[in-house]
Amino acid sequence: MIELKTPIPGPKSISLMERRKTAVARGPFHTTPIFADKAEGVWVTDVDGNRLLDFSSGIGVVNVGHAPPRVVKAAQNQLGKFIHTSFNVIAYESYIEVCEKLNTAMPGSFVKKSFLANSGAEAVENAIKIARAYTGRQAVVCFQHAYHGRTYMAMSLTAKAKPYKYGFAPFNSEVYRSPFPYPYRWPTTSQPEIVADECFLEFKTLVNSEIGLSQVAAVIIEPVLGEGGFIPAPKRFLEQLRKFCDENKIVLIFDEVQCGFGRTGTLFACEQLGVTPDLLVSAKGIAAGLPLSAVTGKSEIMDAPSEGGIGGTYCGNPVACSAALSVFEEWEKGYLKTNTQIVEKVLKDTTEKWLKTFPLIGDARGLGPMRAIEFVIDRDSKIPHPDAVKKIIKGAYERGLILMSAGTFGNVIRFLPPLCINEKELRLGLEIVEEEIRKV
Repeated sequence: MIELKTPIPGPKSISLMERRKTAVARGPFHTTPIFADKAEGVWVTDVDGNRLLDFSSGIGVVNVGHAPPRVVKAAQNQLGKFIHTSFNVIAYESYIEVCEKLNTAMPGSFVKKSFLANSGAEAVENAIKIARAYTGRQAVVCFQHAYHGRTYMAMSLTAKAKPYKYGFAPFNSEVYRSPFPYPYRWPTTSQPEIVADECFLEFKTLVNSEIGLSQVAAVIIEPVLGEGGFIPAPKRFLEQLRKFCDENKIVLIFDEVQCGFGRTGTLFACEQLGVTPDLLVSAKGIAAGLPLSAVTGKSEIMDAPSEGGIGGTYCGNPVACSAALSVFEEWEKGYLKTNTQIVEKVLKDTTEKWLKTFPLIGDARGLGPMRAIEFVIDRDSKIPHPDAVKKIIKGAYERGLILMSAGTFGNVIRFLPPLCINEKELRLGLEIVEEEIRKV
C-alpha cells in the first residue's frame, strides 16, 4: 500500500492545473493530474507531498531511474564548463564520444557512423533524409500501428489519426503504409510465423503494385511497437524485410526510440531479434531525460548527405552528451541488465497469470521487460475496451501508481517502470493494478 498525504490530485496540483488551462495551449495531454516537485529512482513526489510509484518513466525515458547521481553529476560538471557552442560552430569531444559509443553498441560487423539530434522525431526525419540522399529515391514504406513522432515527416509515418494527425493534413508525399504483423489481431491466424509470411506477402504486393520497386528509398519499422501497443515484430518477418532490402538496395531503418536503451533487456531490441538494420534510430533513454537522439548506421549511408545537409543549432547538446555518456557507464556496469531479467520474469509471469484469470484481458505480450496487456469487451469478438483502461489508470493514480495506456485503440496498458526498480516495488505496483482490474 502506498500512503498518500492528500487525495490525487491534491489542492496544489488542482490549482496549477487551472493555471495551466489559462496559460498553456490545450494540445499537450496529461496522463496523471499531478505536478511534480522532485523525483528519485522509481518515485515521484508531487507538489502536495504525495509520493507516487512511477510505471511510466517519462514515456520510457528515465530507464536508469529518476535523477541518478552519476548522470546528475556529469550534467552539472558540463554546465560549469559550457552549456552550448553548437557543434556546427565549435565542436566538443563529448559529441564524438557519444557517437563512438553508439557505433560500438549497434550490432553489425560493418563500419558505422552516428549523427546526434534532439528528439526521436527529429532523428526519424534525418534517417529518411539520409536514406533518400544515399539511394536517390523518394518512396518510404512504413507500417500500421506505427508511431514515429509529431513533426511532418514523422507524423506522416505515424499511423494513428487521433490525436497525432487529426486536423493537420496534408501530409508528406511518397509515404506508403503496409500491415504490421500483429498476431493477436491478424484476420486469419495468431501463429506468428504464418502471420509473418502473410504480412510480408502484403508488403511485397504494396511495393510492387502501388509504388514500384525502383522507387523505394527506405523501409522504416519499430522492431517492437511502442505507442502501437508493445507488439514485437516476429523475427521471421524482420528477416524477410532484411533480405528484401538487401536484394533491392533499400535502406532498412529500425526505430528504437522507445524499445531501445535497455527497455527490452538488451541495449537495443534488434540484438535479441537477430536482425540488423542499416540505420538505427535512438532517443528517449539515451540521456536519462535530457533531449538527445541519434541516427547510427553504415558509414557509407550515413555519409551520403553533403556537408551541412544534416544538423541543427542544438543537435548533440554538450550537457545532454555528458548525460548520455553516464547512461552508457550505468549500462556497462551490468547491474541494470541483471535487474531487467528480474523485471521481465515478474512482469511476464504476472501478466500471463492475468490473461488466464481475467476474461477482459485478450492478450499479454512484449519483449523482455517491455510488457503490455490488451483489454477487450470479450475474447470472441476482440472488441477493444479502452474504457476499462481509463478506469484502471485513474484508479491506479488515485492510489499512488502512475500508469500509461497505449495501442491504436487506446485499450492497452503498458508497463514502463525504470529498469532500476526492485522486485518489492514492482510487485507493489502490480498488486495495485490487479486490484483495479478486479474492480473493472
